[in-house]
Amino acid sequence: MSDQPYLLVLYYSRNGATAELARHIGRGVAKVAGIEARLRTVPPVSPETRETLPPVPDSGAPYCTREDLKGCAGLIIGSPTRFGNMAAPLKHFIDSTGDLWLSGALEGRPAGAFTSTGSLHGGQESTLISMLLPLIHHGMILCGVPYSCDAVSQTESGGTPYGPSHWAGENGERSLTDHEQLIASHFGERLASIALKLLRD
Repeated sequence: MSDQPYLLVLYYSRNGATAELARHIGRGVAKVAGIEARLRTVPPVSPETRETLPPVPDSGAPYCTREDLKGCAGLIIGSPTRFGNMAAPLKHFIDSTGDLWLSGALEGRPAGAFTSTGSLHGGQESTLISMLLPLIHHGMILCGVPYSCDAVSQTESGGTPYGPSHWAGENGERSLTDHEQLIASHFGERLASIALKLLRD
């Protein structure tokens, strides 16, 4: 494991669209020298918990540990929408971070959120806002996507000033558009740059 500062891209993905957004955010982080992206996921909420599942999922990113979260220079969380809110597995993980809240471990670090939906008006913005609320409680510095990223004004699918998003289609048949990819990459690059500036202050 590198000693280099890292931006934690923490997500839950059921059908792969949110994971794909996470990878594009990671590519944006990689554009910034001196910091790296660490992609992590959370286990599903079911009778099988992390204690009974293998430490690394069959595919995709490893499960997030307390050390991953505590040591990050910044945090970006992602989830598909569930009735205009984040999915239960990510909420379950965040609900378990009370000790980090009590100690102020994440205070002053940049943070943001991303999401994907089955329908164009499936609650992208409300889901993003629902994910930002616990980050406020942790004392983190919220970051969105400014309109200086032209793709935010040009997109005809996902992508909001509250954070990157993707319109996946009811059966996940829609690939990320060029605009959605650009917004995700810009977001990762922006948060990585802000994290480094805060580390140097």
